[in-house]
Amino acid sequence: MAKESMKARERKRQKMVEKYAEKRAELKAAGDYEGLQKIPKNASPVRLHNRCQLTGRPKGYMRQFGISRINFREMALKGLIPGIKKTSW
Repeated sequence: MAKESMKARERKRQKMVEKYAEKRAELKAAGDYEGLQKIPKNASPVRLHNRCQLTGRPKGYMRQFGISRINFREMALKGLIPGIKKTSW
């Protein structure tokens, strides 16, 4: 389980990226790189990191489901994810 401060930091970055997205696109289109330097670093979408929605785990993230591989496996075994079942041969 990730620390609450790490989850909060990611949420804060996400809000900042959304806030500055339009301004950032305008500056990039105009080629104003000095203006881009004045925007906060955390406004860059590159700084975002995918995290599990349930636990906040940063590694083993499955983009299609928005959760980590560990939670995905547990939920699949319990039958909580429609269309997913454990294979055996």
